[in-house]
Amino acid sequence: MEIERKYLVDRLPDSLAQYPHHEIEQGYLCIAPTVRIRKIDQEYWLTIKEKLPSGSTAIHNREEEFSLSEETYNKLKDKCEYPLIRKTRYRIPISGLTAELDIFHDQYEGLKLVEVEFSDTKSADNFSKPQWFGLDVSTDPHYSNSYLASHTA
Repeated sequence: MEIERKYLVDRLPDSLAQYPHHEIEQGYLCIAPTVRIRKIDQEYWLTIKEKLPSGSTAIHNREEEFSLSEETYNKLKDKCEYPLIRKTRYRIPISGLTAELDIFHDQYEGLKLVEVEFSDTKSADNFSKPQWFGLDVSTDPHYSNSYLASHTA
């Protein structure tokens, strides 16, 4: 199970270039349930996600991932219902956790979201965000990648 919180970004952290980052391209074969393909640099994945009730400020998902070949990824890419999302993801250590900062490209150029994954709901609910994090949008469906893909700007 995945437990995470998501925020808009008020300002980028200092020395962003020092952090590991990856180029991501993802598309959606289905929104409900979420069936996503994703290219991370030169790795290819199929992910099935199901939102779970949480009673928390955090997002709870059941998630299964499967490795794909480049050939299969490209075949599935042609089957995506909506335009692909492209973004650069930075992995930034914060207080023993990892913040995944996504800087979007193309139709969502300028959008910046950051997610933090937690081991349990209590940790997620008690999380104190760094100053560069903005508004908590964890429970706002308009900031899910599947929503963004299906509502192109």
